[in-house]
Amino acid sequence: MCTACGRQTSVTAGTIFHRTRTPLRTWFAAIWFVCSQKNGVSALGLQRVLGFGSYETAWAWLHKLRRAMVRPDRELLGGNGGAVELDSTFLGGATKGRSGPRYANKLEVVIAVERHHPKGLGRIRLAHVDSADRAQQVAAFATEVLAPGTVLYTDGDTSYPKWAAKLPIIHEPIQLVYATEPAHAVLPAVHRVAALLKRWIAGTLHDRVSAKHLAYYLDEYTFRFNRRTSRSRGLLFYRLLQQAVNTDPHPLHELTATHRDDFT
Repeated sequence: MCTACGRQTSVTAGTIFHRTRTPLRTWFAAIWFVCSQKNGVSALGLQRVLGFGSYETAWAWLHKLRRAMVRPDRELLGGNGGAVELDSTFLGGATKGRSGPRYANKLEVVIAVERHHPKGLGRIRLAHVDSADRAQQVAAFATEVLAPGTVLYTDGDTSYPKWAAKLPIIHEPIQLVYATEPAHAVLPAVHRVAALLKRWIAGTLHDRVSAKHLAYYLDEYTFRFNRRTSRSRGLLFYRLLQQAVNTDPHPLHELTATHRDDFT
């Protein structure tokens, strides 16, 4: 309490722990469990290991932590002649009896991956794009994640050169129609990340990912992938905890917006 004005506050105010009624040691246990598991944990798994009375609590905690997994000032990809691959993939399956376009029931995710020479992958960035204004969203994504001087490899999508020419990068489109190798051989980095992302969603989240919350699941996967070579899970715990105290509060009504029962 401030002796001058009498205002009361706490060390957890303004963080994701704001107004929590649960002991911080339980929060620390949750963060450790999230970081110590190689492939993460589902809300049901967290509910069971911590003994929560409701699935809703575990779901909310995980989504609060996901909002702390990406730093707003994170480094850009590529730069100084570094190679980056950019492409998109689709998540989700077809609905039985649904007619219309092939990808009408799928969610599109654009992927940017650093490609090391002669082999190996660097950091990644992921974003959910809407088919309504896909070109503009992909352009905004590339502008946000690519550093000047990056050598960008893409397929022959005709919308890419329009925005790539406006960025301080070197665009190297690959016309797959004339390529002698399949797409996964020409752009191996994005296809590998796409396959691993789908495996993670199916194995850990059991394909329970809604479009409204997809961006935050992608943030978690980015956090895990970019730290996959870390030899100390304790450092991951420290990093996530550090970012958690620098993240604004996100109450449940904000996480679920107008849909109280949308816990996917």
